[in-house]
Amino acid sequence: MVKLSLKKIKSVEENFREQIEKICTEKTKYFEDLFKKYEKDLLLEVHFDHSSSKLYKVKASINLKSKKVSVSEEGSDIKKVVTKLFSEFKKAVKKQYELERKDYEYKRKRK
Repeated sequence: MVKLSLKKIKSVEENFREQIEKICTEKTKYFEDLFKKYEKDLLLEVHFDHSSSKLYKVKASINLKSKKVSVSEEGSDIKKVVTKLFSEFKKAVKKQYELERKDYEYKRKRK
């Protein structure tokens, strides 16, 4: 089971907050499907930071059995930043999960 935790979501402007929460919950469904048979309950943390400049810094992290996977992105448009972040995060998590399962050792039988 994957649980979503949004940290410092109040740093995002109010008119974007609901849309960002919706995007995050939709993207979390992929990780729920990926980790259906995973032994450990996982916490997907998304940290938002809006400094005095007009840049948004967003970081996503999940703690798997072997190691913690985290990816961060920054930019001025929060929707694009979150979408790109989840795209990169999906690749990183999937790669680490395949290493845990040792998918690289599997060889197909020849006929």
